[in-house]
Amino acid sequence: MLNHTCLHKNIVVHASLDEVWKKWTTSSGLKTFFGVDNRIELRPGGPYEILFLLDNPPSTQGGEGNTVLSFLPQKMLSFTWNAPPFIPEVRDHQHKTWVVLHFEELTEEQVQITLDHLGWLDGPAWDEAFFYFDNAWDLVLTSLKESWFRQNGH
Repeated sequence: MLNHTCLHKNIVVHASLDEVWKKWTTSSGLKTFFGVDNRIELRPGGPYEILFLLDNPPSTQGGEGNTVLSFLPQKMLSFTWNAPPFIPEVRDHQHKTWVVLHFEELTEEQVQITLDHLGWLDGPAWDEAFFYFDNAWDLVLTSLKESWFRQNGH
């Protein structure tokens, strides 16, 4: 059993702070880099559900049940997060992990995003989820960075 406290990721994207914020906080923005569909309402307690497997039965399509915890416009966004269906001990646990995103404008066209995934419990299933998300968040952030190239036909 390992003791995980926080997954910590950083990335710099070449876009404006407004563009980056909209990618994470609007349904249309999320669809450009994260999941197939989503349900998001930017308000404390609002849904922050990213869906990946639309052909699966409800409650096994992705991030169902996740909610916005808090936000500071263009500075910080936090939301609850669950595990994929293949790790049911974590996914179905009453305790949810949470993700905190910080947005820092470096220049008018360059933003650093810091992602912290916190709230890990102990146990083999939690270790599996931790290692899964250690890789998955890298893929999400890379997809975000590449989304501007896809939008512009590069």
